[in-house]
Amino acid sequence: MAWVAAVARLRARRESGVLVTVVTVRGHAPREAGAKLVVGRTGAWGSIGGGNIEAVAIDRARELIEAAKSEPELIDFALNDKVTNQHGVQCCGGTVQVLLEPLPVVRAVAVFGIGHVGLELARILVRQDLDLHLIDSRAAMLTDERLGVLGDAVAQLHVHHTPLLPEEVLEDLPQGTHVLIMTHDHAEDAALCDAALRSSHLGSVGLIGSAAKWARFRKRLSTEGGHDDAAIDRIKTPIGLPDITGKDPSTIAVSVAADLLRTFEAAEEG
Repeated sequence: MAWVAAVARLRARRESGVLVTVVTVRGHAPREAGAKLVVGRTGAWGSIGGGNIEAVAIDRARELIEAAKSEPELIDFALNDKVTNQHGVQCCGGTVQVLLEPLPVVRAVAVFGIGHVGLELARILVRQDLDLHLIDSRAAMLTDERLGVLGDAVAQLHVHHTPLLPEEVLEDLPQGTHVLIMTHDHAEDAALCDAALRSSHLGSVGLIGSAAKWARFRKRLSTEGGHDDAAIDRIKTPIGLPDITGKDPSTIAVSVAADLLRTFEAAEEG
């Protein structure tokens, strides 16, 4: 399998990995600069020449995966019979430098409701390296023509039309997905909030709306849903930065996106 396909497969499976590249070669070596190897937890694809170089690189790559390291590393190898190697002798006579680049599992974000604000938010988030799920019960919100503005996406887009029960999508979202609820229907929003609190695999949960809307939702989640205060407090509302008060859809979207990115940074620091 080509290394590009291997990276794509790891991403699709939401598995972390490491891309290993021969960056410099002096003298004789098994492979030329640019040779690549992709390492996952249990598999490896491609080759940087076999032998000690490759075995050490795979060992170190899996250490990086287990430790969830994000910083790249350089490893230098001397290929001569005087060097004591961990995995046997390589005596080509040259030197090789190898770069290990971690490939972490990208974050996942699900936006429920692709109306005016939802579409503006998608236009911002699509420029991030994410798995971006766009969900709406209205087919008209998800047409190719309407979503054409997302055509230059960096994110991997996943579009879900859910005419009956949008909350069922929650169970199929990846582990740790950050959920933003902003549908056109308050009843739909309420059902999504209830379902999100019953789903233990999600990341943050945010709800758009006023204080009055949240007061009604909170009471309903407690009395009808049976959720305690600690569970209900998982839902952040209102979403967005509090000092940005504009009501234009694009302004709200910028505020919500900035708040979400701040959530990401806080998680990294924690």
